[in-house]
Amino acid sequence: MNKTRIQIAKADITRYFDQFPQKVLKLTDIAAILREQRKYWRLTQNTTTQAFVKFLTDHTRLKRLDFPFPYRKEHRYVWGDVHILEVLITIKRQSYFTHYTAVRMHGLTEQMPKTIYLNHEQPPHAQDSELEQGRIDAAFSRAPRVSQNVIEYGDVRICLINGMHTGQLGVVEEQVTYDTANPVRIRLTNIERTLIDIAVRPIYAGGVFEVLKAYRLAKERVSVNRLAAVLQKLRYIYPYHQVIGFYFERAGYKPSSIELFRRFPIEFDFYLAHQLGKTDYVQKWRLHVPKGF
Repeated sequence: MNKTRIQIAKADITRYFDQFPQKVLKLTDIAAILREQRKYWRLTQNTTTQAFVKFLTDHTRLKRLDFPFPYRKEHRYVWGDVHILEVLITIKRQSYFTHYTAVRMHGLTEQMPKTIYLNHEQPPHAQDSELEQGRIDAAFSRAPRVSQNVIEYGDVRICLINGMHTGQLGVVEEQVTYDTANPVRIRLTNIERTLIDIAVRPIYAGGVFEVLKAYRLAKERVSVNRLAAVLQKLRYIYPYHQVIGFYFERAGYKPSSIELFRRFPIEFDFYLAHQLGKTDYVQKWRLHVPKGF
């Protein structure tokens, strides 16, 4: 049986993709490759992008991965074996791993989180600057707002967070190990920003006990001065410095580190997390914490 032109070109096509540095591809990337290489591979105009992709997924190492997020479905093509983190970081432009995922990447938990948290920042917008005790009490008596843009993928959940605009503050690009021995290069929050994020949203970090454990494990590595500077730049309306100062104290940080957070205004009663139920009140930080915490 006579071979088609694309079958004849298969070895050249495979060699091209083997040597191509980008292993995670969008359909538009593959279409561009086809346009550029069509003449060299001697492919007819009848070989459309769809036909080209079908041939590659049927006969080569190209695989299609589908991510049916509720707000917008995404899919990517990968050449060979590519770690899921390297794929996810391409889902949203300028996204980065955060919260419990960053905690794991920094070695601040002994757990293997079942959810991968990927943050994509909102555009900047004005924030309500008024703070009243009654509004704080009402807000923290309710369940926290959490992202519904979540899918099950294999044996993990993937949660896309539409976080507040920070201008990528404290975001770094590093090689990390996550659930394999092979390092992957991705974008994530640094230790200081991670500790802030999990204090603000403990629901994205396994809860307040896991947050406290992360603060303890970070003790010899975190720059408290840098963390305080990042917190000020984030300009939160709520007094999260009271939460962070409490965690530093409970985790056994130096008195000078704790005192740094005592210098922030402590003008309101605050809460370690939402919907705490029965609580103890820590007068020093004007903070409600879970009973017996």
